[in-house]
Amino acid sequence: MTCRRAASTIALNKRFILRFILGSGSPRRKELLAQLGITPDAILPPDIDEDPKKAELPRPYCARLAREKVAAVVADPDDIVLCADTTVALGRRILGKPADAAEAATFLTDLGGRRHQVITAIAVRRGDRIWTRESVSAVKMKRLSDMELNAYLASREWQGKAGGYAIQGAAGAFIPWISGSFTGIVGLPLAETAALLLAAGYPVWTRP
Repeated sequence: MTCRRAASTIALNKRFILRFILGSGSPRRKELLAQLGITPDAILPPDIDEDPKKAELPRPYCARLAREKVAAVVADPDDIVLCADTTVALGRRILGKPADAAEAATFLTDLGGRRHQVITAIAVRRGDRIWTRESVSAVKMKRLSDMELNAYLASREWQGKAGGYAIQGAAGAFIPWISGSFTGIVGLPLAETAALLLAAGYPVWTRP
């Protein structure tokens, strides 16, 4: 092979190397992607307004945020960008990330002894095209004793968690029953994520 042809081949290969961008600063989403053997080439969390619109319901709210996040990430046309949003819904009520321990206590008390939904919407973008999907799981949390509630609040695990808890952490001891996707409840449903990445042309199972 001539030097000129070799250089052309290298340039062509570089052109078709897909760059994968995770549009989330969540360590849990990065860890879940690692279960698929995927390491992001870049982590670029977008900065958007996450406040719900007036009378917005949990599932449309979650789906909208995922789409707005993925659209806000600056990327090259052939880059593949993944964003997600997780929302805890108690009926029509959206339980976001508690502002402080008092709000976390309110969320956990309201969730106790009842079933709620955990919705994770994912969005994948490549160029101008966006693929989306939502995972909806049902979760039952036990009623917490004062000792359990105070200990959990003191752990600060509730910080930055939708609904004020993390099922993959100590709060797993409060949850006797779920129906749906465990990874979706954690923050990134792997079955749906793999399907969207494949649809966008990312080689989930055939990377070198």
